[in-house]
Amino acid sequence: MTAPSGQQIEIVHGDQLAVVVEVGGGLREYAANGGAVLDGYGADEMSSSGRGQVLIPWPNRIQDGRYNFDGQDHQLPLDDVEEQDAIHGLVRWAGWVVAERGEDRVVMDHVLHPRPGYPFALALSVEYRLSDQGLRVRTTATNSGTRPCPYGSGNHPYLASSAPSVDSLTLRVPGRTVLRSDERGIPVDSFPVEGTEYDFREPRPIGATLLDHAFTDLERSENGRASVELRNPDRGDGVTLWVDETYPYLMLFTGDPLPDVSRRSLAVEPMTCPPNAFRTGEDLIQLEPGQAFTSCWGIDPGAPAAP
Repeated sequence: MTAPSGQQIEIVHGDQLAVVVEVGGGLREYAANGGAVLDGYGADEMSSSGRGQVLIPWPNRIQDGRYNFDGQDHQLPLDDVEEQDAIHGLVRWAGWVVAERGEDRVVMDHVLHPRPGYPFALALSVEYRLSDQGLRVRTTATNSGTRPCPYGSGNHPYLASSAPSVDSLTLRVPGRTVLRSDERGIPVDSFPVEGTEYDFREPRPIGATLLDHAFTDLERSENGRASVELRNPDRGDGVTLWVDETYPYLMLFTGDPLPDVSRRSLAVEPMTCPPNAFRTGEDLIQLEPGQAFTSCWGIDPGAPAAP
């Protein structure tokens, strides 16, 4: 019997275990230190609420699924039916193949062929690697076509909570600016977090704050990384998700409208561009024929480091 998410590829390092899947090339499970690091899904289930999925060639939404690139109009399928938008790219339900595999790493490949709405070709490769530093995810996209193409990338992990809900957890987010979106989740403007309920630059409890917001203008360490830290003060444990400089945006989502994840875990989504970038052009990557773009993010499953 074939699992809904296809082939299950396990990688291990010490007490760490990650499970990568054929369908979407995503991350179904990640555990360390004897507990779940991610709020994943079962081997007998489909991914729901975007859990663990790879979001290429765009993360989040494109308004009405319509955009113009290089003087040509395009119409994508509207898979966010309620909001009538195109959402989370074109590869999260596609079959990926194992290109390389070791005990502690796996490389998943996929070829995105031209299609209506996105008549461009991409060769995609995602490496998942475990080490003493935790999990690293390295994504490379190469324009394998004959003309320039628009590109964006994201991932959709939910950080698991060791508490009944995220409300009691302490959160630190390095974003100095947050995007304000309309009722369809399309950004309309941005504002500084200072003095607002979205200022998590210093660790504080999430409380009743509803998060479905993209943060940018990220504070970074000397190595260029920006880190989100989630901690359970009652148990003293926590987790850190970091992104390199290719990710200027972090989408945080407490999952309130989705019963399967609502406030039981926190989605922290690295994004190379903001929602609706195919329409606005903001931070949209243009890949020339033969050009590649690589981005990295990862998770430290230990307690967060001090700011």
